Amino acid sequence: MSFTVAIVGRPNVGKSTLFNRLVGKKLALVDDTPGVTRDRRPGDARLIDLKFRIIDTAGLEEAAPETLQGRMRAQTEAAIEEADLSLFVVDAKMGLTPVDQTLAEMLRRKGKPVVLVANKSEARGSDGGFYDAFTLGLGEPTPISAEHGQGMLDLRDAIVAAIGEERAYPEDDEAVTDIDVRAELAEGAEEDEDFEPEYDETKPLRVAIVGRPNAGKSTLINRFLGEDRLLTGPEAGITRDSISVEWDWQGRTIKMFDTAGMRRKAKVQEKLEKLSVADGLRAIRFAETVVIVFDSTIPFEKQDLQIVDLVLREGRAAVLAFNKWDLIDDPQAVLAELREKTERLLPQARGIRAVPVSGQTGRGLDKLMQAVIDTDRTWNRRISTAKLNRWLDAVQTQHPPPAVSGRRLKLKYMTQVKARPPGFMVSCTRPDALPESYIRYLTNGLRNDFNLPGVPIRIHFRASDNPYASKAKKKR
Repeated sequence: MSFTVAIVGRPNVGKSTLFNRLVGKKLALVDDTPGVTRDRRPGDARLIDLKFRIIDTAGLEEAAPETLQGRMRAQTEAAIEEADLSLFVVDAKMGLTPVDQTLAEMLRRKGKPVVLVANKSEARGSDGGFYDAFTLGLGEPTPISAEHGQGMLDLRDAIVAAIGEERAYPEDDEAVTDIDVRAELAEGAEEDEDFEPEYDETKPLRVAIVGRPNAGKSTLINRFLGEDRLLTGPEAGITRDSISVEWDWQGRTIKMFDTAGMRRKAKVQEKLEKLSVADGLRAIRFAETVVIVFDSTIPFEKQDLQIVDLVLREGRAAVLAFNKWDLIDDPQAVLAELREKTERLLPQARGIRAVPVSGQTGRGLDKLMQAVIDTDRTWNRRISTAKLNRWLDAVQTQHPPPAVSGRRLKLKYMTQVKARPPGFMVSCTRPDALPESYIRYLTNGLRNDFNLPGVPIRIHFRASDNPYASKAKKKR
């Protein structure tokens, strides 16, 4: 992107609505409640023929530095420092407030280009607020409606005038041609029976961090980044939006998503919290590997187990992080107890990798990332058809399928139809009659014999075709 733009303003003036309009997606949470946005959220914006990087910020409020509002203000000021230009959004419908005057003075002191944006200009009675905006001394305001998309051409012209045409349209700006064309092997495609593709160590990895409120998710990501990128504090439920950050770990690009804490469904009553949880669920579906953060001081609450089960049902690769390990007095005994509980309480994820970490001190972060990489490698694993059928013959010999209604079931052929997570198809007689206990036997055998710990395994059973079925119909 040629330049970076920060959207700033007091709470509830429509900053996140404008952000969603410019990125073309509903990435940021939008609600009538003031102060929905707390962290700064980056995105790739496009305005007519203009492309740039944009940052959504929290609404600026006057507050002491140690308060939550004060820490939100620090995040916004960091975004202004990072950006080349600021879009100062005011509410034309409501008019100016003293907070707008204070923010205008702060932007003037920064000495960077500012575009004054009068949002909600489509509303009746907004003319007074639009003309009041001239008194801020930041030039002529640009009237827009972020909700309805009005005034976007004027906003484009104002940004180009403020940043300069050379910066807005760099000559070496090439068209987007580097399209990721990696595709998974199509289901049912012909392949060599002994073919097993290698794991791509250079491919960027998407990781979501989830868990209960106040488990230390944002603190953990800040420690990975080495900076206070995400808003943290002792208050539970600070994070609302799913914020993505990028960094490199041992030469590999990691895109990590911080998510809002997930409480029990019965306790989630407010609309805003429901939106935050839904945003977190979207992050899980978009991610490849999910790190579930446990509070080591109160681990394995019912909600912890439900979050792990949700991640596995979505088919994601899962890793457990026992955070706040610096608060544990007897680490060896507690770790042995946690490993025993992991095996006992999460039988559907047998062998899941669990790492003790501390977001405050940075302990165990390299081990956690190595566990993430190893789990992703397992999640992408493909097993050749020849190996699977040799294994299927062996497990049937050791433990044949049971007879149902006096008729023996037979498993004839097996192949892997997909990865991410590993999915297998078994051709057999009477698939509907196969007992659940024997399916678990096959699943556990695959997990143990092919080293597939901690990832979901899907097995689909299909009746084999009867070559004489059509002839039987003709005789009738």
